[in-house]
Amino acid sequence: MYELRNVTKRYTRGKEAVHALDGIDLTIGDGDRLVIQGPTGGGKSTLLQMLGGLDRPTSGEVVLDGTDLAKQSEARLTKLRSENIGFVFQSFNLIPTLTAQENVETALVPLGIKAKERRELAAEALESVGLGERLAHVPSEMSGGQQQRVAIARALVKKPKVLLADEPTGNLDEGMRDEIMDVLERLWKEHGLTFIMVTHDSAIAKKAPRLATIRKGKITVQENVKA
Repeated sequence: MYELRNVTKRYTRGKEAVHALDGIDLTIGDGDRLVIQGPTGGGKSTLLQMLGGLDRPTSGEVVLDGTDLAKQSEARLTKLRSENIGFVFQSFNLIPTLTAQENVETALVPLGIKAKERRELAAEALESVGLGERLAHVPSEMSGGQQQRVAIARALVKKPKVLLADEPTGNLDEGMRDEIMDVLERLWKEHGLTFIMVTHDSAIAKKAPRLATIRKGKITVQENVKA
């Protein structure tokens, strides 16, 4: 699914050069579940942005299904993200004036799907995350866990190949964290997704089948963590 070859990302902070990613080599197979952990500023969110085509490396290759994301035009990257990659963020990123169903539908608009079908697909996606009775609720009428379920439904309604999650449980308490992780793991299996998640939470990291640790732009990968 992914092949990263000698990926670097450098920023300039005043007169100082910051190496957010420093020669990353990483293979992520189709259907893998990879958790990325590391200290703040270590490069984990930068890596996730590379995988999602949201940022470009300073050098190196980020190859998704044979396509080097770094070499694509912005228009091509937008199309690729719309069709193949679902995103879930810590802050949910829901539109406050839209209902749960309408928020999920927004992921389908760039694909040219007609309104009736969008409504049906959004309702099905919300049902799959346990929110079939909340279609008409706006975000302010839902708990944090429910809002994150809406965000998950929005990410998956277009049936992507890849799900990228950046601290998806960061704003939730321990009980709700476990519920959301159960939902994510179930959907990963049901949809055959390649699932890549950034987290600070050691409890989540300990259960990961693959764990990538990033420190000062360098990566180490531990296999079969859960085992």
